[in-house]
Amino acid sequence: MKSPILQPTFFLTLLLFYALTSVVKAQPNILLIITDDQGYHDVSYYGTEDIRTPHIDSLAADGIRFDRFYANCPVCSPTRAALLTGRYQDYVGVPGVIRTHTNNSWGYLDPSATLLPTPLKNAGYHTAIIGKWHLGLESPNTPNERGFDEFRGWLGDMMDDYWTHRRLDINYMRHNNEVIDPEVHATDLFTQWSVEYIRQQAKSSQPFFLYLAYNAPHFPVQPPEDWLAKVKEREPNISETRAKLVAFIEHMDNGIGQVINALRKSGQYENTLIVFTSDNGGHLPSEANNGPVRDGKQSMYEGGLLVPTAITWPGKIQPGTVTDQINLSMDLYPTLLDAASASSDDTIEGRSFLPTLLGENFTEEERPLFFTRREGGTRYGGQSIYAVRLGNWKLLQNSPWQSLELYNLANDPKEQRDLAEKEPEKYQELLKLLMKHIQQGGQIPWQPPISEN
Repeated sequence: MKSPILQPTFFLTLLLFYALTSVVKAQPNILLIITDDQGYHDVSYYGTEDIRTPHIDSLAADGIRFDRFYANCPVCSPTRAALLTGRYQDYVGVPGVIRTHTNNSWGYLDPSATLLPTPLKNAGYHTAIIGKWHLGLESPNTPNERGFDEFRGWLGDMMDDYWTHRRLDINYMRHNNEVIDPEVHATDLFTQWSVEYIRQQAKSSQPFFLYLAYNAPHFPVQPPEDWLAKVKEREPNISETRAKLVAFIEHMDNGIGQVINALRKSGQYENTLIVFTSDNGGHLPSEANNGPVRDGKQSMYEGGLLVPTAITWPGKIQPGTVTDQINLSMDLYPTLLDAASASSDDTIEGRSFLPTLLGENFTEEERPLFFTRREGGTRYGGQSIYAVRLGNWKLLQNSPWQSLELYNLANDPKEQRDLAEKEPEKYQELLKLLMKHIQQGGQIPWQPPISEN
């Protein structure tokens, strides 16, 4: 008996199937890890002697390390808004921290802004956020309404306790829209949920975008006791405050290792692009290590803005690469879209550095970089502080009541010699750029519409 003759349409259908399958497989999974208040040098890959972060170190060793990566802001919400929109935070309504009480909340995410998960979903991705959101407490600014298929984590800002998960006696822990109340250290929860998500996605042909946002090591610094004991035994001369922070970070690093291991065990590691970064510089009262630069969290000096950052992508990024290229949190948006063969028609200020990841020549055009932070209290009075960097020059203000300061970072990386009076032309050049930026940001409301009721 002869075999039936296969029709040409059968072969065309088969070829189309394989072509589509290849496109899906060519898209990398994306794991974007952001930590909270991790100091610029609070990783052991910089040779910091009292801390051990082998799993974060492995991301730098297996990929590319960025030594001049800036957070968009020296505090939480604005950087997250910039990262997820590819825009300056004041251009999407988040110049300051979004908080529970309206009289001390300084941002409102523009409902019309497009967040990273949306164009990725349009390109075929399943999207999830596990961990800290901090970009809105109610509709229309909850994660599931802003492009995420799955949300398991913390809706609000800081936690008052990492075990009980409350802020001002409010439980902001959610699974999508459901209030949940698990009894596990928050870092372990976010790690566990990420591992579960990765195992689940291994059963799907659909690529995924997982935004893993740890609350740690934001104060209150609460490491598990066994991790603290381990650090104290290893570092007998360490202070109590520093020991707690080191243990807190090492505990989180162990969680990151579990997530990476889940990728390996499920066979997804080789097709996953992993980003590690932080939302701002380390908190100095917690004895964070911000390296050889000035100041820390909340400050427009380098210590408040420079953050440890590494990216790995097996088969694409040359292992052990180190770069001094200057990038901002918002640059991750177009870079990840390019890597995913996704696109967005929205206006953004971020620029893709995918060529740098791929080891290709990348000629940068000089661009001014702006940093904005609005805050309340007697120190700020609801006003904003700013910084602008152009080339090696940086103009900044750490208090709305003080004059702007001018530094040449090439000659003065620790920002010790204010050149505002000695370099009036450069001062005016940067000030004009900054004023234009402020005017443009002023077009976007940073408070929700006032109810008529």
